[in-house]
Amino acid sequence: QVQLVESGGGLVQAGGSLRLSCAASGTYFSINYMAWYRQAPGKQRELVASIANGTVTNYVDSVKGRFTISRDNAKNMVYLQMNSLKPEDTAVYYCNSVYSSTRYAIPRLSWGQGTQVTVSS
Repeated sequence: QVQLVESGGGLVQAGGSLRLSCAASGTYFSINYMAWYRQAPGKQRELVASIANGTVTNYVDSVKGRFTISRDNAKNMVYLQMNSLKPEDTAVYYCNSVYSSTRYAIPRLSWGQGTQVTVSS
């Protein structure tokens, strides 16, 4: 099973930057997909950015050009660099992964506990 631990959240003024980190640990065969989601108060959790097979990235339209997802396979880390932050980016950010415990196992999901990002105007 994969355990995910996020860090790097905090309070920042509009226009500022934050870098979120997510550390993956545990016993697994492979992690093929990692992503960042966020959930603002009273809203559904939404996909912010994803990275598949270490290189293929995808972003929600509202963060394109401002956020960058990256992965360091050697360190089992995924990052979310967030620039030009806006008050509407305020949310709890969650790390997510799709992993396989063995070569032929059905892929499974894992979630981190979340880290709060607050952007003040």
